[in-house]
Amino acid sequence: IHHITHNGGLYKRPFNEAFEETPMLVAVLTYVGYGVLTLFGYLRDFLRQWKIEKCHHASEREEQKDFVPLYQDFENFYTRNLYMRIRDSWNRAICSVPGAKVDMLERLSHDYNWTFAYTGRVIKDVINMGSYNYLGFAQNTGICKEAAAKVLTQYGAGVCSTRQEMGNLDKHEELEKLVARFLGVEAAMTYGMGFSTNSMNIPALVGKGCLILSDELNHASLVLGARLSGATIRIFKHNNMQSLEKLLKDAIVHGQPRTRRPWKKILILVEGIYSMEGSIVRLPEVVALKKKYKSYLYLDEAHSIGALGLTGRGVVEYFGLNPEDVDVMMGTFTKSFGAAGGYIGGKKELIDYLRTHSHSAVYATSLSPPVMEQILISMKCIMGEDGTTFGKDCVQRLAENTRYFRRRLKEMGFIIYGNEDSPVVPLMLYMPAKIGAFGREMLKRNIGVVVVGFPATPIIESRARFCVSAAHTKEILDTVLKELDEVGDLLQLKYSRHRLVPLLDRPFDETTYEETED
Repeated sequence: IHHITHNGGLYKRPFNEAFEETPMLVAVLTYVGYGVLTLFGYLRDFLRQWKIEKCHHASEREEQKDFVPLYQDFENFYTRNLYMRIRDSWNRAICSVPGAKVDMLERLSHDYNWTFAYTGRVIKDVINMGSYNYLGFAQNTGICKEAAAKVLTQYGAGVCSTRQEMGNLDKHEELEKLVARFLGVEAAMTYGMGFSTNSMNIPALVGKGCLILSDELNHASLVLGARLSGATIRIFKHNNMQSLEKLLKDAIVHGQPRTRRPWKKILILVEGIYSMEGSIVRLPEVVALKKKYKSYLYLDEAHSIGALGLTGRGVVEYFGLNPEDVDVMMGTFTKSFGAAGGYIGGKKELIDYLRTHSHSAVYATSLSPPVMEQILISMKCIMGEDGTTFGKDCVQRLAENTRYFRRRLKEMGFIIYGNEDSPVVPLMLYMPAKIGAFGREMLKRNIGVVVVGFPATPIIESRARFCVSAAHTKEILDTVLKELDEVGDLLQLKYSRHRLVPLLDRPFDETTYEETED
């Protein structure tokens, strides 16, 4: 289904997302494929039980058979019999900077992927289509590297303390002021790990008697933070505003279960760019609902900060909204800034509260000085405060590369998910055998890709996920597209049965959803 949205009151630009329906034959064959693999899995487990086939997986020792089991056979069935067949597609060792091209250590398996042995050979100049290096700041040359090296000499590699004890450097203060200015908020706080920025701060904001409304495709860090908080969690359909509004109405009308008291707080959790779907949050509509029903909004901009907006300020700038409309602005430095850690921005009262109540602030070691310098220099580049247009050019180049890459893939006949402006580009593979085959065929052609399957995606929606970067030249993208065309024909991956409907010249008066039927 292709969504083409215009809304004069909310949207200042066209909003075009494509989620083509899985062809019926492909869906049936995918289920058949998993069925065959499952049958053979049970057969091989039978052979292992009778010692006919050698058993490599972790299992109880004979003298512990009567103990409470440490390893659940059923839970490990998928890992043992399906994942192991294509395990060579993941966890490959990289031995260079994760830039536009990488060097990769070659490895072989002599026991069907149960163990791997490195040959000592290095595969040079593999085109990197998997790293989140959106603006190309992951590099070992240039001003970021020089500045980080200088700070390493002055401050050392680690802080060896928390922010509240001896780990609060002048660099931390400088970085937080810059982040707040970059986001357009009153204050900001930085953390040493992006995952814990979500998982440790959400419990500080909500608790028992509060309600969390979470998108069904939110990242694991948001899910973990919501569960740790003790708040009631309700899930709304991905990017579906009707589903969200229904939950908000029900929450206000009915209140808490049993007591019917009003909820203490209602917190909406969404992401800027969803890293598996390539979709962009319908932020104008979310903000409108948040204001209408007097709830709070927590926005995770891990993938969108730096990658969206004219000046790289994320999904808020992309839609032309006011940063004050978002109560909690969260993001990470691990992607567009080529560093590590995360941040939360918002009102000064919010940040002051988190400084004393957030587990990440109180107990975790603070950011490393050279990492902070990498963030400072790259952020100043994006803001144009380095005296050049390098950062602005990177943001513009990323947008151009994204649209070009997506358009060419659709023209070839692949099913591509997500928004036309999202640098996360999922290419649908569907069948389990094609997950491993695609990764291997691309690596044969010196292209490194990320392939994703169940349980990270629905069982029939396995995919390859490309991450477009400003570091990719047109020549690199053309090389990847040429090889993709060949591999698509070889593995019969060109499932698309129609092309995108062109944008219609509609008056900007209401939201319209146009569906293309076969």
